Amino acid sequence: MPSVFRRLLFRLGFALAFLPGVAAAHDLEIHGSNTIGATLVPMLMSGFLEQLTGERVSASATGNENEAVLTVVRDGKPLTVLVAAHGTSTGFTSMMANQADTWAASRRITAKEVAAMTARADMTSADSEHVIAIDGLAILVHPSNPVNQLNIETLARIFAGEITNWSALGGPDLPIQVYARDDRSGTWDTFKELVLAGKYTLTAEARRYESNDQLSDDVSLNPAGIGFAGFASVRSNKLLAISDGSAPALKPSELSVATEDYPLSRRLYLYTPGTTGKPLAQAFIDYAQSQAGQDIVAQSGFFSQNPFAVDPAQDASVPATFKRLTERYQRLSVNFRFAEGRTKLDNKANRDLLRIQHYLRETGKTGKDLMLIGFADQQSDELRAQMISELRALSASKALRQLGTQVHGHTGYGHYMPVGSAGGATGAQRNGRVEVWVRR
Repeated sequence: MPSVFRRLLFRLGFALAFLPGVAAAHDLEIHGSNTIGATLVPMLMSGFLEQLTGERVSASATGNENEAVLTVVRDGKPLTVLVAAHGTSTGFTSMMANQADTWAASRRITAKEVAAMTARADMTSADSEHVIAIDGLAILVHPSNPVNQLNIETLARIFAGEITNWSALGGPDLPIQVYARDDRSGTWDTFKELVLAGKYTLTAEARRYESNDQLSDDVSLNPAGIGFAGFASVRSNKLLAISDGSAPALKPSELSVATEDYPLSRRLYLYTPGTTGKPLAQAFIDYAQSQAGQDIVAQSGFFSQNPFAVDPAQDASVPATFKRLTERYQRLSVNFRFAEGRTKLDNKANRDLLRIQHYLRETGKTGKDLMLIGFADQQSDELRAQMISELRALSASKALRQLGTQVHGHTGYGHYMPVGSAGGATGAQRNGRVEVWVRR
């Protein structure tokens, strides 16, 4: 069936699978985010298919921009996978139309989308929602730009067109040129939520892009440019450090993004319709979540969820009591976060429990080498904050014990050492965390 006709049916809301006499064109179809689909999904799918078949995978173009077909021979027959990377919202529309087996999303599913899929699956459940990587939304400027850091409020005013010259920020006397992803992009959705935050509207002068890489390349050619893209698309640009509220400014780094402490960090998702999807799609999800799959994530330029330990940089802003508490420990690249209320671990945290167990086995350490430190968002008084932070650490400790891992100790650190703005929805979510520390 011609591609143009297929697209026409798609726009009309019909699924080819429901048309009599029409067979599915591919064994699997993954639609959605360009951030994920441009490089990461093809790399993960190639690794999965090669492991599955022992055969080499080939890639071919479809004739449509940002689409590719991966092909491998299985049991003497071609197995094909279409990756269509036109933006997060297009993936949801395709899944609703039963055209996509898997939806690639560079932001979390919205309440409206959850409601639309209720008859088929609970899209917020662990059977449907799969975090496959962590990304840092990188703020890019030309390498010659002397500006090194911005707070989120200033960044919003730049992209809204309220600050129009770099000289107002300590830079050169040049009119600022804004570069942004297009409206179908999950990267744009994330930027709109985390930066513009309902208070600002993107300037009409912004140049819009479907591709992260093309946006990044264009910023790198313009000394007056500023743009945002996934961390994997930084290329030759300069990265700015970003601050949120009273928290210190951070650049996206391996630790700050993996722990989601960086203010513009985000999760990258694959969504499937619960347990009703194709077994091949579920097998791919399992591979993407495995250590081998997460190794590929790291190779792709995104941030793997496989834990690693580092000696964190503890500057003068870190309290002396916290330095003493952690002086014999390294920090793991895992933060536990919570789905509802104050103590229920979210889908990623529940999978991270298993990753920590694997890390302990691989390194020869035990749960006795672990220390969990809980934190709370700003509360009305210190005692309340301390209780919430301790309950969170206790919750993570109990979850590990239920899997057979005894934790050496857990404690709370109240509402101190925030990583986001106090009281705000996204800042509160990042502040309300449990850090994992491992004895040297």
